Amino acid sequence: MAYAYFIWFLLNHFVLFVATIQAKVPAVIVFGDSSVDAGNNNFIPTVARSNFRPYGRDFTGGHPTGRFSNGRIATDFLSEALGVKPTIPAYLDTAYNISDFATGVTFASAGSGYDNATSDVLSVIPLWKELEYYRDYQKKLRAYLGEKKADERISESLHIISAGTNDFLENYYAFPRPGGRSSQYNITEYQNFLVGIAENFVKNLYALGARKISVGGLPPMGCMPLERTTNFMGEHLCVERYNILAMGFNDKLKKLTINLNKELPGVNLVFSNPYYAFMHILRNPDNYGIEVTEVACCATGMFEMGYACARNNLFTCTNADKYAFWDAFHPTQKTNQIIANYLMKNVFSVFH
Repeated sequence: MAYAYFIWFLLNHFVLFVATIQAKVPAVIVFGDSSVDAGNNNFIPTVARSNFRPYGRDFTGGHPTGRFSNGRIATDFLSEALGVKPTIPAYLDTAYNISDFATGVTFASAGSGYDNATSDVLSVIPLWKELEYYRDYQKKLRAYLGEKKADERISESLHIISAGTNDFLENYYAFPRPGGRSSQYNITEYQNFLVGIAENFVKNLYALGARKISVGGLPPMGCMPLERTTNFMGEHLCVERYNILAMGFNDKLKKLTINLNKELPGVNLVFSNPYYAFMHILRNPDNYGIEVTEVACCATGMFEMGYACARNNLFTCTNADKYAFWDAFHPTQKTNQIIANYLMKNVFSVFH
C-alpha cells in the first residue's frame, strides 16, 4: 500500500513538474534569418529557398520544409528542450493555423538581417515586416485565447532573435558599390548602426508585451565553407577578420542586453552566443563524432546552398552527422542540436 502511494506521489509530482516547465514558457516566438526560418520563404517570390531535396532529408518523414538544414534547426531543439514542442512552424505556412502558432511560431526569413538593405538583396522579408506579422499574430491570438489569456501567453513566451550574419556577408562585404553600406559606413559605424536597429526591435517587442527575450549572437562566420573556399590568399583557412568581426559585434550585442535589462522594467533579456560552442565543434570535431569541418555535406560542399544543392548531386554526402555544415552557409541538424543543447544549459536555463 505504501509502495503504491509512493508511486502515485511520484507520478503526480512529475506531472506537476512538467506542467510547471510548460507554464514557464508556453510558446517560442522567433524572428530573424535562415538560421531560424522554418519555411516562410516558400510563400514569397525569392530564390532564397530550400523547400526541395536534399534539404529536409533527415527531417521527420524526410520532407523538405524550407529549413536550411538536412533536418531540424536550433530553435526546434530549444523549443523541445523547454517542454513546448519539437518543431516551430513558419507563420506563412498555410498548413498551420492559430491553434498551432499559439505554442510557437517563426516569422524569420532566409536572407534577412537587421538592415532593410540586406533583405532587399534577395527580396525577402525585412525585420520590420516580421514585426508586422507578429502584430497580426497577436490579433489572431487574442481572438483565439481571449484578451487576458493572450496577454499572459505573450508575456510568458520566449521571443528569440537570430540575425546579423547576412548584414555583413551578403550586404556590407558582398556589395562594395557606390551608395552601398560600405561606402556609407566604416565597419565600426555599421556595427553600431545594426546594434541600434536591434535595440529598437527589442523595445518594440517589449511595447507589444514581450518580457522574455533572447538576442542571438553571430557564429564564427569566417569558418563557413563558402568563406573558406573563397579565401584563396589564406590557403582556404577560416577568414580571421570575419571571426574577429563576429566576436566584436557579439560584444556590442551583449552590452546592449545588459543596458536594456536596466532600462526596461520587468524584462528578462538574455544574450545567446553560439560563437564559442560552434568554434569548439570546428576545433574539436572528434569530441562530437564529426569528421568534416572544412566543407559541407551538400554537393561539393565548397560553395553550394539553396538551388545549387541539387537533388541528385553525386557528391552529396550520405551521412550528414559526420559533417559540421550541411551546405556552404548552414550547419547540419547535428550541429544545430549541439549548439542548442549548449545554449539551453548556459543561457535558456533561466527560463526552464
